[in-house]
Amino acid sequence: MSRVTIRANGAPSAIGTYSQAVKVGTTVYVSGQIPLDPSTMQLVVGGFRSQARRVLKNVQAVAEAAGGSLSDVVKLNVFLVDLNNFPAVNDVMEEFFKKPYPARAAIGVASLPKDAQIEIDAIIELTEEDLGP
Repeated sequence: MSRVTIRANGAPSAIGTYSQAVKVGTTVYVSGQIPLDPSTMQLVVGGFRSQARRVLKNVQAVAEAAGGSLSDVVKLNVFLVDLNNFPAVNDVMEEFFKKPYPARAAIGVASLPKDAQIEIDAIIELTEEDLGP
């Protein structure tokens, strides 16, 4: 199978030795996204919900660059500095995802890059429609 590196202009550039995503066959592995505004490469302001929305917008941009959408996401890993923000994650996810929701794990961590409060990585399975003719 071929391995394709995905680059989304609507998501922040990689800040280390990794790709935004890698596609192997019909599966896309999205690297962890933190709430960086892709135009400034700075953390968004406005609290946890603003950070969660920015992270999901970044994941969405990568999904679209890979030829899919958020409806193709099959698994999310959500990393939280404060697990008390878990209910807010559910609220924000409802803005971006419809049933059936992707599988998900929520993991409490001591810290994240650039002092972000949330990071999300994803696995996307592209459909025949996404792949085109």
